[in-house]
Amino acid sequence: MTNCYCGNSQSFENCCQPYIIGIKKAATAEALMRSRYSAYATQNADYLVATTHSSTRKNHKKSDILEWSKSNQWIKLEVLATTETTVTFKAYYLDYQLKAQIHHEHSIFIFENGSWFYVDGSY
Repeated sequence: MTNCYCGNSQSFENCCQPYIIGIKKAATAEALMRSRYSAYATQNADYLVATTHSSTRKNHKKSDILEWSKSNQWIKLEVLATTETTVTFKAYYLDYQLKAQIHHEHSIFIFENGSWFYVDGSY
């Protein structure tokens, strides 16, 4: 068994996959953020669009999300800090030229109608 893409010690099938395929809802902003990282690693743009808040969804085209997730090799997620509605993290990946990159973001989430949504992030 290998660890989930998000860095938890559980397998992907027992960690983030149930969120991505709609069997479970993320209970916290951090759980949603981790599952979104796993969605990037598995090129699941539908989940990424669906978990983006409607107020900012227009800023995130599915084709762009899919292209970015496919053109990178996702290496590791490091969660640096969390609050009820924010997650600060570093996502480590290799870009299309196999150059090591770090995406450092402070993300904002909102809980609405029984589900968590990604609103926006600052770099």
